[in-house]
Amino acid sequence: MPELSEYQQKRLLKLERLAHRMDRAFRVPVIGVRIGWDSIAGLVPGIGDAFALLPAGYILYSGYRMGASAPVLARMAANSGIDALIGAVPLLGDLFDAAWKSNTRNAALLRQHLEDRAGRREPLPKRLGRRKFSSLSAPRELRASPAYAARPARQQNQPGIRQHPLGRPFSQ
Repeated sequence: MPELSEYQQKRLLKLERLAHRMDRAFRVPVIGVRIGWDSIAGLVPGIGDAFALLPAGYILYSGYRMGASAPVLARMAANSGIDALIGAVPLLGDLFDAAWKSNTRNAALLRQHLEDRAGRREPLPKRLGRRKFSSLSAPRELRASPAYAARPARQQNQPGIRQHPLGRPFSQ
């Protein structure tokens, strides 16, 4: 994985711990489902759902402060909005809160975005080392390398010698 800065690592770990407490802090013994403070607070009509929006808003605001793009922030806001809207329905909302886990989704979205952005700043050899590709799907940067350059004129029309796609001769 691409290396994030120390500040981003600490901040993401803090946000992931908060998301864990809100979505997966406790395990229900009989059925084995994990619930968090979000689901427990949702049992209190009105006030509980408003309380659950505070940590979700904090995760969203932290994503903004860490430099998440507008589409990522919109997805995070949509996750929290869905959780708040459906969570407001008395009984169905409480069951939905136990399954949706919007805070965990938002923390994962933020981590993925930051790692992708950090990966774009890596040097080319490091990025290429992470990718799997064949000679047919090589990145544009590699096609300009000598292995992909045009074949020398002396090898092009020799009878009995076929050319390898990378310009290496081999016999028939």
